[in-house]
Amino acid sequence: MRVVIAGAGSVGRSIARELLSHGHGVTLIDRQPAAMRVASVAEAEWILADACEISTLADARLAECDVVVAATGDDKANLVVSLLAKTEFAVPRVVARVNNPKNEWMFDEAWGVDVQVSTPRIMTALVEEAVSVGDLVRIFTFHASGASIHELTLPAHSPVVGRQVRDVVWPPDTVLAAVIRADRPFAPTADDTLEAGDELLLVLSAGAEQDQAALQQLLAPGPAPTSPRA
Repeated sequence: MRVVIAGAGSVGRSIARELLSHGHGVTLIDRQPAAMRVASVAEAEWILADACEISTLADARLAECDVVVAATGDDKANLVVSLLAKTEFAVPRVVARVNNPKNEWMFDEAWGVDVQVSTPRIMTALVEEAVSVGDLVRIFTFHASGASIHELTLPAHSPVVGRQVRDVVWPPDTVLAAVIRADRPFAPTADDTLEAGDELLLVLSAGAEQDQAALQQLLAPGPAPTSPRA
């Protein structure tokens, strides 16, 4: 797979190193000479130019790439790169970084964005996930389809604890994609039994968003009952 990354800051370089380790070809673009730390990602192709210019993207052979990642620290630049990548070069997949959560609403198909990645939003979700056993937490939304990934850690009082996956009646368009147990993820089968402390990763379609309350009620309907004092 060939990937072009606009923005050679710490985020862009980290993405590049990870992709290169997986055997993909990577081109990094940045207009700041100070960002040209070629030795830090020596296997990548580097271009010193403005990624918001069509000529720069043409030099980077965007028409031949599979994915463009707009990873600069400027939301305006990321939107321009995304729009040009999709409309001028028909890049199959465009991933854009959102720096300010207030701008998330703009990062959609109208601007050529297939997937938006909001670091502040993800960090907030991970914080909530860490402290909210029994609460359904949205982790990520796929803007192309509207589907979303949610996480819930099963409390001991959950009515599905001790039940097999086959016996749980999930809301429509809701899929249990993975279970993390004792720090080990696995793909659940119909015969697997859910246990207290399991982290469930669930995929909901865009139409299933309205069923979040039903899903919460199914998996963790309120606080655990208090034992009466002697």
